[in-house]
Amino acid sequence: MAAEDTSVSGVSGRYATALFDLARDQNVVDEVKADLEKFEAMLNESADLKRLVRSPVFAADAQSRALSAVLAKAGIAGIAANFLKVLTANRRLFVVTDVIRAYRALVARFKGEVTADVTVAETLSDKNLDALKVALKSVTGKDVALNVNVDPSIIGGLVVKLGSRMIDSSLRTKLNSIKHAMKEAG
Repeated sequence: MAAEDTSVSGVSGRYATALFDLARDQNVVDEVKADLEKFEAMLNESADLKRLVRSPVFAADAQSRALSAVLAKAGIAGIAANFLKVLTANRRLFVVTDVIRAYRALVARFKGEVTADVTVAETLSDKNLDALKVALKSVTGKDVALNVNVDPSIIGGLVVKLGSRMIDSSLRTKLNSIKHAMKEAG
């Protein structure tokens, strides 16, 4: 099932598929996803943790001890913790963000959801996020999970990528279109 999806291929796809199969068999798909997302948030907030994950300089045992301490402090246990330890033991912890992304895709497909990547100039309120989900659901006919990225350089508006479709209503793009039109006219 997972091998058909090109978004879950390669090393990260194989690890994500194995983790998903195990989590599904034990009925803990959502718990594992929550733990992985907690780890990903910690990774995004800590330069030291990023260095621990990405640097090949650390010996496997030192990396494993440090990761165990981080997981214990964060309250990440069970399948997710064991999985992260296996990645560490196999010297594959550097692919953890790709594995998390692939795992999310597997969970979304399992639940009949589609994922939209949304780029906005500033953080959206819960009300606006819900309105966006409703609008995208009306287009796709499926529940939509949002990956929201904040990028002030788009100035305003938003960019939505949903599967192979992209809707760019950013102010930056509109200004660039006007600029090109003026160059052609002048």
